[in-house]
Amino acid sequence: MLLNVRQYGDPVLRAVSAPVEKITDDLKNLVENMLETMYATEGIGLAAPQVGVNMRLVVIDIPEDEEEGEEPEMITVNGEQKPMRSIMPLVFVNPELEPYGKQYLFTEGCLSVRGIRANVSRPEFVKARLTLLDGSTLELDCGGLLARCLQHECDHLDGFLYVDRVSSAAKITLAKKLKKLAASY
Repeated sequence: MLLNVRQYGDPVLRAVSAPVEKITDDLKNLVENMLETMYATEGIGLAAPQVGVNMRLVVIDIPEDEEEGEEPEMITVNGEQKPMRSIMPLVFVNPELEPYGKQYLFTEGCLSVRGIRANVSRPEFVKARLTLLDGSTLELDCGGLLARCLQHECDHLDGFLYVDRVSSAAKITLAKKLKKLAASY
């Protein structure tokens, strides 16, 4: 079932999400609906607050054609080098992220901020501890698009949007567009 993706101006996008206490059938059903919604809207990540659910839950699926370079992107998964594709789609709850490395600019967009893209500076790498739906823990060390996507989606869990992280000059440039989006909410 396709879910309604909440848009800029909706207060649910600014709330801090509650931890997931228990993996239930309802949660697994929500995950299926979130994945279906993400694919239908051509996104690569979706956090539960974006569909109106105040829960620390994220789905990510980076298609092969989005990977950087010609070779499969390799990441460290539980201490072993593996192709990024081997863990997609990535579905997790209660993430713990430790971004590191130099900051770099990258153009981001968001399913909850339709029609606006902007450069955002974020750390280049992330160490992450993610709880999967089977209760196991995945420890990742990655860079590239997956590191950026993890930071972007986990920001949603703390009530941040990528437009909060743009430069002061970009905020001035985006102000009219964001005001218009908020008014249409």
